[in-house]
Amino acid sequence: MTTKTVSESNSPVIESREQLIASFARGEKPKERWRIGTEHEKFVYAVSDHHAPSWDEPHGIRALLTELQQYGWRPVEENGNLIALTGLDGSVSLEPAGQFELSGAPLDNLHETCAETGRHLEQVKAAGEKLGIGFLGLGMWPDKTRGDLPVMPKGRYAIMLRHMPRVGSLGLDMMLRTCTIQVNLDYASEADMAQKFRVGLALQPLATALFANSPFTEGKPNGYLSYRSHIWSDTDPARTGMLPFVFEDGFGYERYAEYMLDVPMYFVYREGRYIDAAGLSFRDFLKGELPVLPGELPTLEDWNDHLSTAFPEVRLKTFLEMRGADGGPWNRICALPAFWVGLLYDQAALDAAWDVVKHWTMEEREALRSAAPKLALGAPIPGGGTLRDIAGEVLEIANAGLAARARHNRSGDNETGFLDPLREIVRSGKVPAEVLLERYNGAWGGDISRVYGEASF
Repeated sequence: MTTKTVSESNSPVIESREQLIASFARGEKPKERWRIGTEHEKFVYAVSDHHAPSWDEPHGIRALLTELQQYGWRPVEENGNLIALTGLDGSVSLEPAGQFELSGAPLDNLHETCAETGRHLEQVKAAGEKLGIGFLGLGMWPDKTRGDLPVMPKGRYAIMLRHMPRVGSLGLDMMLRTCTIQVNLDYASEADMAQKFRVGLALQPLATALFANSPFTEGKPNGYLSYRSHIWSDTDPARTGMLPFVFEDGFGYERYAEYMLDVPMYFVYREGRYIDAAGLSFRDFLKGELPVLPGELPTLEDWNDHLSTAFPEVRLKTFLEMRGADGGPWNRICALPAFWVGLLYDQAALDAAWDVVKHWTMEEREALRSAAPKLALGAPIPGGGTLRDIAGEVLEIANAGLAARARHNRSGDNETGFLDPLREIVRSGKVPAEVLLERYNGAWGGDISRVYGEASF
């Protein structure tokens, strides 16, 4: 989730809806300037007893952020509290219960992306060894109740924690108990954005299946392979889901802006503090009629903040965010951008991927989205068969897209090798969660604590 690092004081006031639409057009870039931004979250735990550290305990989250500054990271504070870091590799931020996130810099190729991930993981592991802290690569806390978890001192999270129970039964779990991997990608034009958005939404259930890695809740199997993905089905229907309008003729920036105007607000940021606007209307804000700021008009920074409070399977800002994957180990952090870059950054691959899914109806897409968290590759697809039946084909399309990009490292390797973990999943027929469940029911003897030994970085 977004961390405020700059003042809003110089942001232009919004005087027309055209400015909202133009905010998306500003993201357009020629192909040679397309970049890859990878974000990943991981759970933080005390090695001694596996508890989730609070922000202010002696060897807790604040201490971890402080320790990382030796690597050149610069501190970011909110109300005097250290809550994030910025540097050449992007930013390090905190999710509501202290999940630790790297929001990577926009990079040219996957070799750079995986090197960035490696630097970050080496840094946090070194800091963690000093503090007695470990890091767990899963999509959901395997053994923690909500009550076991701390809350970080960030103003927007306090607002969201109050609001979530009003609109869904699982929103607090989303905030406190989940981790994800996410990829941010560019577009050249409105039409290019629309095609990528459609392919991304339609194939998001396949990404959810391949990366499914959250089969445990409070120490026991929960009946899902990606419970993290299931959680979104009852978080807040006004700001989640598959966005049927994306597949309608004429979809573009204006239609997404209209959608965002219908998404209820969470907050407004003013003079270093978050003002609770949960449930209020950005449309009223545009008219100067927001009850918490009467007579005041929003700025473009307010609009950018608001864009970060919708959580569909694919999200539009000045880039597209692919949001369907569970958290996982190092090689799957590198595999997710490989999957989406291969499909979306080469036109032949993008067209081929669209050919796979373009005939699906919206009802069929919704049904697949609902089935994937429980069944993963076993989820039925339109026309018969399961996701397993198209997974290999889609990976071959991604492979061809990466080969066509011809981005090589110093050894002469292109980017296709980053798909290998996904090829192995398809070859074995077992997604990560199924492997964990086999171990839980077998070698672990039902002892969930064994997951710390097998799923830590």
